Amino acid sequence: MKPESSETSRRDLLKGAAAAAFATSPVGALALTTMESTQISPSIIRFPDMVRAFGSENHEIALTKSTTGIWSGSGVEIGMEVKEGAVHLRLSGAPIVTRIQFRWHADLRSIKGYLGDHWERSYADLEWRGEVPGRTMPWYFMAFDGKRTHGFGVRTNPKAFCFWNADAEGVSLWTDVRSGGVPVNLGSRTLEIAQVIFRSGNQDERPFTATQEFCKQMCLAPRLPDKPIYGTNDWNYAYGNNSAELIAGVSGLISELSPNSDNRPYSVIDEGWAMGPFNGKFGHGPWEGNPRFGDMGAFASRLKGLGVRPGIWFRPLTPLSDSPASWSLSRDKNYLDPTIPDVHEHVAKHIRRFADWGYEMVKHDFSTWDLLGLWGFEMGASPTRDGWHLHDGSKTNAEVLTDLYQTIRHAAGDVRLIGCNTVSHLATGYHEIQRIGDDTSGRSWNRNRRMGVNTLAFRAAQHGAFYVADPDIVSITKAVPWNLVEQWLRLVSESSAALFVAIEPSVVEPKHKVALKKALELASRPQPVGEPLDWLDSDCPHRWKLRGKTTEFSWMGETGAWPFGD
Repeated sequence: MKPESSETSRRDLLKGAAAAAFATSPVGALALTTMESTQISPSIIRFPDMVRAFGSENHEIALTKSTTGIWSGSGVEIGMEVKEGAVHLRLSGAPIVTRIQFRWHADLRSIKGYLGDHWERSYADLEWRGEVPGRTMPWYFMAFDGKRTHGFGVRTNPKAFCFWNADAEGVSLWTDVRSGGVPVNLGSRTLEIAQVIFRSGNQDERPFTATQEFCKQMCLAPRLPDKPIYGTNDWNYAYGNNSAELIAGVSGLISELSPNSDNRPYSVIDEGWAMGPFNGKFGHGPWEGNPRFGDMGAFASRLKGLGVRPGIWFRPLTPLSDSPASWSLSRDKNYLDPTIPDVHEHVAKHIRRFADWGYEMVKHDFSTWDLLGLWGFEMGASPTRDGWHLHDGSKTNAEVLTDLYQTIRHAAGDVRLIGCNTVSHLATGYHEIQRIGDDTSGRSWNRNRRMGVNTLAFRAAQHGAFYVADPDIVSITKAVPWNLVEQWLRLVSESSAALFVAIEPSVVEPKHKVALKKALELASRPQPVGEPLDWLDSDCPHRWKLRGKTTEFSWMGETGAWPFGD
């Protein structure tokens, strides 16, 4: 017998012995009896087996279950209804609840791998993993048993921040119903928390296909553009030190290299155009062209004359010098409280002005951080810290962000919207395009590999189901090796995702123009969604199915990964 076979045999024997010991132990026997007496199918389209509610400082609120499936106690009522293939969850009553756990017992011992999502953007941390019972999986997760891939999730646009835990004995859905960092005060209204859905995988269905189909099931009304999205964005070569002349030069090159069709490229002016950055306050207005740009309406017309569609960057929740102090967020006075009606009008006024100037795309940024005070990778099981209040405490944080997206959508009219640092599951139906990962880079290849390749691989299934997925910028600069960038350019342009390129003018050579012309032509027309083929085994997939063919990429370069950050 070969050594590796002996090792495998020993592992199997040990695993079998451990399983037998667990099954014969009092705890194990009880757990297995519970699973076998409830159901073998992993489906959760039924009333949960347990509901728990928690208040401030995670104090558990005692609940009693009625014969009709309502759980109540201390003036709180949690109801549910199974209809149209979903479990509808509801909350009403006293303002003392911060989060609710819904637990379904199910036999998941056959599951070999779990894939979760992220709260907003991803941060190079998505992957298939084995059983990790306390792993926070926002919004939905996929479970693969070797032959079938099952989907567990909530439909898009829920009224609470929702995440899942999964283990061999069942699944838990946690719903965060805080307003700011305190319990929501619903008054007399009932909160429609979320709609829980499940998709049973088909025999030998590819996990990627199963994930695509489940994403379509979660989102019933995406807002999708009629043509693919592509063009240029200056951030990854200018980093805020931009100007009208710099952007016009790159825009002219992109226009020249793009196909002569009715789907012209966009040129998105990123951070740096407004008066705030010019005065040393990045991320702030006044939202007027600084001396490097001048009249922003005139510049939009200039870009159109170059054959590109103008776009512009905006941070909606930062105050202006004349913003009343009463608009400030209690958590941090440097940001605006979006539960104040005047703040909504303030944001809408700027979006309408951008549209009047002639901008056809608005990229709005930072609203999750500005409201909740945490980046997605910091949130874990709690998207914000406890203890702070919103001006209007009658709405959950999920509702507050959804209302903000809705205001921006209505003000934008036909202008395309890109959400950056916006909450993925709440943005569907309001944004045509969603930044699905943290920033790529014109300075560090390692960051492109981590943030770009990883996010595209593990969120590509959302593309066309939730929105157009934007894996962020492909950068042609002095600092990043062309042999690696060229592969990243090829992957994005052939994947069907949005392609935005950043080009440092001084480095452009004929070889870059040849590759760009091909990439822009491919990105301008519909393509099949790129599929990672080795994503079950790697967080940086090398093998992809693109346009019906298998393509292998080499992402590591000569030196391999840089493990010390970006």
